[in-house]
Amino acid sequence: MAVKSVQAIVNGQTINLALNNSTGKYEATITAPSTSSYNQPGHYYGITLKATDDAGNVTTVDVTDATLGEALKLIVKEKVAPAITITNPTSQATLKNNQPTIEWKVMDADSGVNPDTISLTIDSGSKITGSSIKKTAVSGGYTCSYTPTDALMDGSHTIRCDASDYDGNAASQVSTTFKIDTTPPALSITSPADGYVTNKNTITVSGATNDITSSPVTVTINGEVVTVASDGKFSKDVALKIVGNNSITIIAKDNAGQTTTITRIVRYDPNPPKITGAEATPNPVDTGKTYVLSVTVTD
Repeated sequence: MAVKSVQAIVNGQTINLALNNSTGKYEATITAPSTSSYNQPGHYYGITLKATDDAGNVTTVDVTDATLGEALKLIVKEKVAPAITITNPTSQATLKNNQPTIEWKVMDADSGVNPDTISLTIDSGSKITGSSIKKTAVSGGYTCSYTPTDALMDGSHTIRCDASDYDGNAASQVSTTFKIDTTPPALSITSPADGYVTNKNTITVSGATNDITSSPVTVTINGEVVTVASDGKFSKDVALKIVGNNSITIIAKDNAGQTTTITRIVRYDPNPPKITGAEATPNPVDTGKTYVLSVTVTD
């Protein structure tokens, strides 16, 4: 009897194999499945072979065959690497918390993210891996978070994230840079002095500010933004709205949200004093003699 047909069944698709007269084998060029075999049972696609002769006799061989079973386990690997996105902190952010929670996502739509490959590096430190990173499985990957056990110093820091999928494709390393600033900005007021008294209805408030880590600093005087020069100095005329004590509040705020506040009390007194009485005793007075001048003044 002669072989009538040879077929291969792969991933639900039936393919007819043709006899290659030069090799004596039945062959076919087959397009591999479009997705990785990693998530298949056993991490492979099983191939089933079916041979039929002219008499209708059929022989079927699959992965359970003791001799050919291993050869019929088709391993398909994807070539697309996982994608990493850092969600916190954002690029160039300035933070006042020196132990910020770092958050990122690792996604892979095919073979899947291998959680054992997820790592984080802070500055030039050692890679952080394993259970130190909190990994929560989501559809298509993991959301990850890590809180430094030691406080980060004020200044600039860079974090780097790495990961691979189950087929060994390494994601492009993703990094972001941010600043830590735990120190409020410096603020000094050169004028007016606290408790200053004036008969003018405006007062010039002058001072200087600086923040080494997160300049420029924003300055407000009684809620109004003031222009700060490149050297940190500022000056603004402020109206004194009531007769008596006027409170002037100056606030310096850096990019991390840290604030320094100084309050000055300025007394506005536009009313001249009143002379309500005067008496010279004795009056008249002898030449060359002394007398007492008594004056009553109110203000």
